Amino acid sequence: MTVHIGAEPGQIAETVLMPGDPLRAEWAANTFLDDPVCVNRVRGMLGFTGTWKGNRVTIHGSGMGMPSLSIYANELIRDYGAKTLIRIGSCGAMQEHVGIRDVIVAMTASSLSTPSRGIFRELNFAPCADYGLLNAAVEAAKGTGATCHVGGIYSSDVFYDERPDLTEMMTRHGILGVEMEAAELYNLAARHGVRALAVLTVSDHLLTQEALPSEDRQSSFGDMVQIALEAAFS
Repeated sequence: MTVHIGAEPGQIAETVLMPGDPLRAEWAANTFLDDPVCVNRVRGMLGFTGTWKGNRVTIHGSGMGMPSLSIYANELIRDYGAKTLIRIGSCGAMQEHVGIRDVIVAMTASSLSTPSRGIFRELNFAPCADYGLLNAAVEAAKGTGATCHVGGIYSSDVFYDERPDLTEMMTRHGILGVEMEAAELYNLAARHGVRALAVLTVSDHLLTQEALPSEDRQSSFGDMVQIALEAAFS
C-alpha cells in the first residue's frame, strides 16, 4: 500500500494499462479482462486486476497530465513491481492524413517540460517507446482493422493551449498528435529500466476541428485496448 494506491502486495500485475480516466479503466477492465477485481479506490483513482488470455493485467487510471501520471507510474514501478506500462488514451490529431478514430502508436514524445525536467536540467533528453512493444503494437493493429499511424507525438503541459505558433511548429515537424502524459511515462520507464508505450485513439482534430461526441468516445476506444493487450503479451 502506498500514499496513492491502496492495493495490497501482489494485487498489481507486472503489466499495467494506464488510461487517464478512472471510469475508462473500469470500462476497459469489465470489457476485456476475466474476473476483474478492484484493487484501488484511493482519491477515486480506480485500478482493476484480472486476466486476459490467462495473463495477469492491471488497468489503472493515471489522471490528467504528466504530474498525475508520474505519481502513479512511480508507485506502480517502485512499490508494486510493474514491468510493462502502456498508456491507453485519447489524443488530438495534428496531421491531415490522421483521422478521427485512427490509432496512433507513439514512437517518441516531445514536450516543453516534464516532471523530470528538474533531474535532466540542461539536458534535452529524448524520451521514446520500447521498440519491442512498439513493433508488437503495429503488428497487433493489423488484426483489428484500425487505421494505425506510427511516429512522434507531443505531450502538452496544458489542455487549453493558446500557442497557435507551437501547434504550427509541431505540425510542420510531422508530429502526429497531442496528448498530456506519454513523455513522462517514457522518461520514467527509461529511468527504472522498464517497458513503456502509448497507444492512442484520435478523439478530435486540431486542423479540421472535428471531434467525437462524448458518448461515442468510450465505445470507439476498444481497438487501442486490444492493441495494447496484444502488444504486451506478444
